[in-house]
Amino acid sequence: MPSRRSVPAPLAVAAVSVTAVVALGSSGVLSPWRSMLVDDVGQFLAGAAATLACWLTARRHTGAQRRWRLWMGTGTFGWLIGQFIWSWYQLFRDDALPSPSLADAGYLVLPVFALPALVALAADRLPHGGPRRRPGQLVMVLDGLIVVGALFVLTWSTSLGSVVRAGAASPFAYTVAIAYPVTDLLLTVIVILLIAGSASAANRWQLSVLGIGLLCLSFSDSVFAYLVSKGADNMPPLFNAGFIAGQALVAVAALTPADEHEPGRPGPHARWGHLLLPYVPVAGTGVLLIVQLVRGIPMDSVEITVETAVISLLIIRQAVTLVENAVLLDRVSDSQARLEHQAFHDALTGLSNRVLFHDRLDHALALHHRDGRPLAVLFCDLDDFKAVNDRFGHHAGDRLLRQVADRLRSSVRDGDTVARVGGDEFAVLLEGSDDPTRPAERIMAALLRPFDLGGTTVTVGASIGLVEAGEHGPVQSADALLRRADAAMYAGKRQGKGTLVRYRMDLPDGTGSSDLAELLASSLRDGHGLDVHYQPIVRLADGTVVAVEALARWTHPSLGPVPADVFIATAEEIGLIRLVDDFVLDRACRDAAAFRGPWAGIAVHVNTSAARLGRPEHEETVRAAVLRHGLQPHRLLLELTETVPLPDLGAAAGAVRRLGRFGVRFALDDFGTGYNALAQLHAMPVDEVKLDRSFAAAGGGRSEAICRSIVQICTGLGVTVVAEGIETDQQAMTMAALGCRYGQGHRYGRSGPLGQVAPTGALALEAGAEDTALADPVP
Repeated sequence: MPSRRSVPAPLAVAAVSVTAVVALGSSGVLSPWRSMLVDDVGQFLAGAAATLACWLTARRHTGAQRRWRLWMGTGTFGWLIGQFIWSWYQLFRDDALPSPSLADAGYLVLPVFALPALVALAADRLPHGGPRRRPGQLVMVLDGLIVVGALFVLTWSTSLGSVVRAGAASPFAYTVAIAYPVTDLLLTVIVILLIAGSASAANRWQLSVLGIGLLCLSFSDSVFAYLVSKGADNMPPLFNAGFIAGQALVAVAALTPADEHEPGRPGPHARWGHLLLPYVPVAGTGVLLIVQLVRGIPMDSVEITVETAVISLLIIRQAVTLVENAVLLDRVSDSQARLEHQAFHDALTGLSNRVLFHDRLDHALALHHRDGRPLAVLFCDLDDFKAVNDRFGHHAGDRLLRQVADRLRSSVRDGDTVARVGGDEFAVLLEGSDDPTRPAERIMAALLRPFDLGGTTVTVGASIGLVEAGEHGPVQSADALLRRADAAMYAGKRQGKGTLVRYRMDLPDGTGSSDLAELLASSLRDGHGLDVHYQPIVRLADGTVVAVEALARWTHPSLGPVPADVFIATAEEIGLIRLVDDFVLDRACRDAAAFRGPWAGIAVHVNTSAARLGRPEHEETVRAAVLRHGLQPHRLLLELTETVPLPDLGAAAGAVRRLGRFGVRFALDDFGTGYNALAQLHAMPVDEVKLDRSFAAAGGGRSEAICRSIVQICTGLGVTVVAEGIETDQQAMTMAALGCRYGQGHRYGRSGPLGQVAPTGALALEAGAEDTALADPVP
């Protein structure tokens, strides 16, 4: 579409042509007949141009853009026929054209077809755009008729009635005479209403050009009707300019494409003005009738008929408006319901989405806290769902998800909430269920049945995590309960998938939960609940305690004692293992420095994460703890745990040498099962190796052969060997026979507080020379 700041070429050509014809016909240079010829030919050519432009451009368009051009082209063609008849009589016949005549029929075709053309154009929408809010077409036509009727009454009562009655020789002539002003008035009002109410239409440029063209035609038509009623012999060419310009503008509108840019919406004042416009002229007719009644002027039949029609149209218009408003409210209500459903439900499966599930879980949790109502959550994740997408495509994956949703719904009660919370993750809210394992088992069984994916059968399993509110301490939020269910589900994944796992704090593989992580972080910040227990390390020959290992323990006020492997793994996952190690190191150094009697010189073993070894801040922490408590450095032995591989073996070896020169000794813990054990033994100058407990538990065969080889290697390197996990006398004798001099395990005492591990009587004895075998550095 042309810009509003530029003039399209068809409009410029039309303006020049109309100006030339009107100027030539009205100049007075030509004779009267030649002026008439120029004028009539100009009108005929303008009408032909409008007709051809509408019909030819209609072939290149579809929809409303095609319809309005066809309607308008038919109207201008009828006007063209009327103009031809009129010009023939005026130029080449001596007798006057009868009135009414076929020319009048041709002229009146134009407004009949222009009205639907205007309505079709105003109702058009952009092909790529959505529907826009406009007044209904029927209401728009009714508004036009109401305004036309009211204005007709006003003009008829003041001047038009006397003019028409004076010039009409018969009822038929009377009707034709009325038809011209009525149709002109109707088109004028419709054009004004459409332009005012369609300010946001994509084709408002077309509508404005077409509307102005019809206004030009109506203006010249009204002037012609007035001159005829006054008995004028002819119409000056200047006043015929409206016929030429009007048809030229119709051609310009047909040649103009629709605007492809989204225009702004009309403001509230324009909308209110459009709504109130029909009532203004109606109010004017009411005032006029009151004035006539006061002055005693009777209403004629035309006024009564038109006024009755106006009132009837006004009633119809109100009824139509009420119906449209009712329909609109229904649509708005339906749209709101659809939007609400879309906002809280999954589009693919129709299940509740995460938002709705979270809301219902919040409500259920509130009832649980208030009334103790049972509450459980199942968190379900399909096993190997990605393989279905990769093998059969995402369409098959979507079909599988819909079938899974159906089976989940059928496996639980109607009052339970089933939601899709992720790609292949589902959650089920069970309220008031005494035994939530039953619906969980039904779901497991339902999902194991084969799925039909359109000729292809697949079988998928699911890992389900189950958590009951209040089973492991109070749960304050829906997020916390979901995290517990999610942790249980992932524990099932680690166990081999296709499992149902009930949440507990000591989930296997150190899974735990984010709740446990938050509680542990809080305890580490304030130091509450953390403690250090000790387990003796003895000489296997006589069971004499030669050292103790410091072990972290955590007891939560509501959870009770938390297994060490669980909270240690959790601390490593959340990056707080440093705080645990530093807490145990400081407490162990403090306690070891206070040992008296037979324990006055024994060593204390402290676990430290191998991942921290080689970091400067770790070395400073070890030195500071030893110096702060006045502990002899050689009495501290750091055990390197191998739960994670060493990030830099060279840096770790350097740290061992530097701390070794300071006096601190090192041991490799759980030797034989960690990452690159022999490589670490070769690279780092450690003082001790602690054989993993699996060697003591296995006994005989290959295990003994491996254990004997390790002892021989360590003996050759001057490294002391300690056997862990000794629980029986037989295990102790076996490990001693293999060359291990020292051992540790439940056979010699479980870990416990310092007062239980070292009774008061034992601490009062004097230390013997052999009791400190691990206290002095190994040569």
